[in-house]
Amino acid sequence: MIKGIRGILKKGAGAGHCDFPLTVMVTVLVIFGVVMIFSASYYYSINMFGTPYQYLKDQIFNAGLGFVLMWIASKIDYRIFRRLAFPILILSIVLLLLIFTPLGETRNGATRWLNFGISVMPGELAKPAIIVFASAYFATNMKRAATLRGMLPIIGVAGLMFVLIYLQPNLSTALTVVIIAAGIIFLSGMPWKVVIGAVILGVAGVLVIIIGGGSYQLQRLTSFLDPFSEAQGDGFQVVQSLLALGTGGFTGLGLGKSVQKNLYLPEAQTDFILSVIGEELGFLGILFLLVLFVLLIWRTMYIGMNAADRFGTLVCGGVAVMTGIQVIFNVAVVTSSMPPTGVAMPFISYGGNALWIFMGLYGIVLNISRTADISPAGEKLSEEGKGVGRRKRKTSGGQI
Repeated sequence: MIKGIRGILKKGAGAGHCDFPLTVMVTVLVIFGVVMIFSASYYYSINMFGTPYQYLKDQIFNAGLGFVLMWIASKIDYRIFRRLAFPILILSIVLLLLIFTPLGETRNGATRWLNFGISVMPGELAKPAIIVFASAYFATNMKRAATLRGMLPIIGVAGLMFVLIYLQPNLSTALTVVIIAAGIIFLSGMPWKVVIGAVILGVAGVLVIIIGGGSYQLQRLTSFLDPFSEAQGDGFQVVQSLLALGTGGFTGLGLGKSVQKNLYLPEAQTDFILSVIGEELGFLGILFLLVLFVLLIWRTMYIGMNAADRFGTLVCGGVAVMTGIQVIFNVAVVTSSMPPTGVAMPFISYGGNALWIFMGLYGIVLNISRTADISPAGEKLSEEGKGVGRRKRKTSGGQI
């Protein structure tokens, strides 16, 4: 059995083929998410729409469109995004600025959406924009990451995006964008002493923002430290989440048998869907999900390390960082290990924008895997294939 699993993981990248293991893992995560969204939203959907199937139908549509986007992205030569990096960045910043015009749509006290007939979240679009732009910038000259002067353009762009997203307000997404940018700078060769200094400054900056953000941010911090002290207030959702996880135990109550989803845990199909997974499938269900994410991130990095050029390597690294940090944030919030942030669980939480962004990005990773220096059998390409790979490295992309 172990040999069979190893054989599957060795299949896929290179020789013009999309990476098979990555495709399977993304597909499993999306299908798992649809099933759990149906379970988590069953009673809430009845209460809101008079039918238990509304969120299920919506997410099936979202998943179907996501697979189309992933397929299209897997067919487009990823190097074109290097040439379009600057226009993509400008478009992203323009959309973030439009949030503060009458086009901005406010929900639950936050203005994070633009309504063009379909709701668009510019904060989500900022993530792939910073991945593509930062990757293109450092791929031109990796030595830029070794000096403050070389890093300043990316720091400036990430800082601008942080401010525009934070003012929505959406601190979690703003932090995610900054961490993605920092991850790409690190992968480009940022010195360790700068890494340590940046982490210290980053933590200090977040604390200043939280403390200086008024009573709203302080209350969120207090509810995180002791959610049961505000069990009927700011800590209500986290308390219900912990009760769900505790009730699920090791093996869970069984699929569809969650109690907390019965209008106790607010909108369980979104940011706190992991709580329902823990209650219904137990520790084993959560372990399965997290192991799958670890394998997905590893495979993404593996494709990146064997990419045909530095741009492909950095894009894969950025996608892996984005996936990993959102999983960490979501698990930390659900388990009351950090203040509530509103970060969706990749592929699992209900919603179209985040799902489409992730599936589109993984479509780009699949396209990168087509030119990676690994054959379908998992062996290195022939000498002729290596020569092609080297020529691609020399000729790929433009300058930014």
